[in-house]
Amino acid sequence: MHQLLILAQDKNKYRALIEEARLVNLEFTTQTAEDVDIVLGEPSLIKAALASLPALCWAQSIWAGIEPLVGPASRHDYILTNARGVFGGLMSEYVISYLLAHERKIFKRLDDQKNKIWDESETGTLRGKIIGLLGVGSIGAEVARATKFFGMNVRGYTRDSETSTHVDKYFHDDDLLNFANGLDYLVSILPNTMDTRKIVNEDLLNALPSHAVFINVGRGAAVDESALIEALNQNKIAGAVLDVFEQEPLPKDHPFWRTPNLLMTFHTAAPSLPEDITKLFIENYKLFNEGKPLKYQVDFERGY
Repeated sequence: MHQLLILAQDKNKYRALIEEARLVNLEFTTQTAEDVDIVLGEPSLIKAALASLPALCWAQSIWAGIEPLVGPASRHDYILTNARGVFGGLMSEYVISYLLAHERKIFKRLDDQKNKIWDESETGTLRGKIIGLLGVGSIGAEVARATKFFGMNVRGYTRDSETSTHVDKYFHDDDLLNFANGLDYLVSILPNTMDTRKIVNEDLLNALPSHAVFINVGRGAAVDESALIEALNQNKIAGAVLDVFEQEPLPKDHPFWRTPNLLMTFHTAAPSLPEDITKLFIENYKLFNEGKPLKYQVDFERGY
């Protein structure tokens, strides 16, 4: 009989949803114990409990990001799976929202309304614009599909995969600056690894046209924050939308709070909804119970 420990703020909701599935050979426990072999939860809470889980065989993260669990000092003697295939639609909604807001001048129109300014200047359109996706995994593929619906030209920069049919052209390795050349929008959907840290740096930002907009829904560590602040202050790019940051919550004295042409949300682009994560857990549990390979297993060395 497998013992499941849930470590999440919505643990009661997760438990209720899992109980509805009536999974065989599964019992719930509410505290760490020597016989707990499965954990479902937030990576930070899982990490804090690892020392008290000697029998752990499998941990299912409710987040896509699993940074607390993959460091060299962390324990790696169990199977770790993260949440994939459930955030693509939510991330696409977020990205498309800000693309349309920029093209249709939604925030300017609101200011004009408040100031009683009648402005009949034309707005832009997404049709024909070039968007570059830094990272084309499951989320990036969904964003690519959504942007193609609006008639955009899609570029993808990846380590090696070229699985999305909605990407018009792929770039790899040292071709990063060519990838950035001529983009109207740059969207980072990268995980946090040694290879991706500060990949959005001064060179990449300088390679973008001055009318380009940068959006980050991946990881804050992918951005050289000082370089981005300089690019925005000097109008090297037209604007940025950030949902993730190198330090969260963002300190009150951080320059981002007063940087021009910067819109910030607060790690809210794609919440982990228990209904979505539970479906993934149930699917993986059935595989685990049958001794089969699990979906979305993390490579501890690669960090994703």
